[in-house]
Amino acid sequence: MTRSEVEILSKGSIEVQARFSNSSNSTLLVNVSFEGEDLLAVYKPEEGERPLWDFPGGLWRREIAAYQLSEFLGLDLIPLTLPRDDAPFGPGSLQRYVNEDTEHHYFTIRDDPEHHATLRAIAAFDVVANNSDRKSGHVLLEGHRLWGIDHGLCFHEEEKLRTVVWDFSGDSIEPGLLERIKMLKDSPPIELIELLSPREIAAMGDRADALLSTGVLPFPDEDGPYPPYPWPLV
Repeated sequence: MTRSEVEILSKGSIEVQARFSNSSNSTLLVNVSFEGEDLLAVYKPEEGERPLWDFPGGLWRREIAAYQLSEFLGLDLIPLTLPRDDAPFGPGSLQRYVNEDTEHHYFTIRDDPEHHATLRAIAAFDVVANNSDRKSGHVLLEGHRLWGIDHGLCFHEEEKLRTVVWDFSGDSIEPGLLERIKMLKDSPPIELIELLSPREIAAMGDRADALLSTGVLPFPDEDGPYPPYPWPLV
């Protein structure tokens, strides 16, 4: 991430280019221009969100919270994601567009040892964030690195973890990441406190504490109130 990317996304003029037709909510490809520089981004306006029974409106704020959590944990897993109140269809999130290799997703990536450390980090992140929608297509390959996207259904106060990244269950969590998770539990950053409810912050702390108590990635709970896998899987 460069300073210019922050400036472009936070200050640039926004022009809609296209809509992602495979998204359940309004998700738009936009070009953001600032002082002669351009950056493609994904714009998720609150106006285009489909109402859900279990999550309040403003899912775009959870996209930003997920980015802030990734940064706090030192993971750099999520592309730069910022809020914009002055976007074409009202308040929403802008996320730097990932020029992904469309031939790949989690199920084609998981057998490559080069990516195992990052996939373990994604698995740990999803536990802390309570990600209820980690489909295979939400893990992107750009060059030689991985990104996670689509985090609007995270941070619920009830246990809702649904993910395809279960292959590393039982693996130890990297010690440096455990240290950051402890810091999160002890003193959550103001950026998350401003985006999430007090009960969601408390529940996140409980999930962090559970990871700290074991030091390993959990196994899927087949007997829980919700299925541990998203649908569709990809």
